[in-house]
Amino acid sequence: MNARLGHLGRLGTVTTVLAGRAVPYARGALSAIDKQPLTGAVTVGPLGLAGDEQGDTKFHGGPDKAVHLYATAHYPAWRAELGELPVLQQLGAFGENLAVEGLSEATICLGDRWRIGTVTLEISQGRQPCWKLNDRFGVADMSRRVQDTLRTGWYCRVLEAGQLAAGDDIMLLARPHPDWSIARMMEILYRPCLAAASLQALLALPLVPGWRSLIERRLASGVVEDWEKRLTGP
Repeated sequence: MNARLGHLGRLGTVTTVLAGRAVPYARGALSAIDKQPLTGAVTVGPLGLAGDEQGDTKFHGGPDKAVHLYATAHYPAWRAELGELPVLQQLGAFGENLAVEGLSEATICLGDRWRIGTVTLEISQGRQPCWKLNDRFGVADMSRRVQDTLRTGWYCRVLEAGQLAAGDDIMLLARPHPDWSIARMMEILYRPCLAAASLQALLALPLVPGWRSLIERRLASGVVEDWEKRLTGP
């Protein structure tokens, strides 16, 4: 579906539903990135899936990052680039809660409202990949690869709690910003862009506070923020 199209209806399908517990990870951190498939109906509330956790609540979780989605269409590309890594042999490699078929960052838009099962979700932001992906994949620059390819996944907030399950259709209820695919937004953020017109256009959107502050700082300073700590870790 072209991001500019405004008609409502089925976008795709939930292939797998996943959740994980926070456990000790690399470099003294906690992480729940190793999410495992769930069967049957899963309850989803304002903070995400029942049984799901976040190891670092400063950067993960919360109402604006309640559910993380990732396109299954990206997996063949990663296997082609990285080889048959063990972590890529099943969905959930990127710590996603919902592995989804039929859509990607290029075909979904900020503010999209979706119905999945009895849950209503709204796309809140793209993902800012961090160094934990480097350790999970055993690839030193994996987080940067994810960022550079724009195959990051995205987050949703929960507008209406309910239940969903693998196999459920993803139904588009509303698309208030059809010109602003997640890929277009991240192209400006990550390629990177200092064009005032593009940054000002982003500020006209209903951004999460962290993205709004980032863009305002970039406009004020004329400098792209330093990504090194996020991408390579402590």
